[in-house]
Amino acid sequence: MDAEITKMSSKGQVVIPEDVRKELGLEAGSVFAVYGKKDAHTVILKKLDIPDSVRAFEELSGWGARHAKEHGIDMSPEAIVKTIHEHRRRKRGEGSV
Repeated sequence: MDAEITKMSSKGQVVIPEDVRKELGLEAGSVFAVYGKKDAHTVILKKLDIPDSVRAFEELSGWGARHAKEHGIDMSPEAIVKTIHEHRRRKRGEGSV
């Protein structure tokens, strides 16, 4: 990859040249860490691969549901609320009802 020249806008925005975006698979919304070294007049952008939070939550929820099913844990809303209330009572020292 050859060096490309770009310019920073008055708002601090920098355009990443199309050739670079294509080669690195960069898309709108890509997330970067930005490192600067004043004495070397250097700025480095490092693309971060941050997982999609919705997908990560769905995967974790699926794992939890499978785990509960394998261990016979009742995941109905009523059972969950009952468990929460029992835990809170125990934590307050009231014992379980």
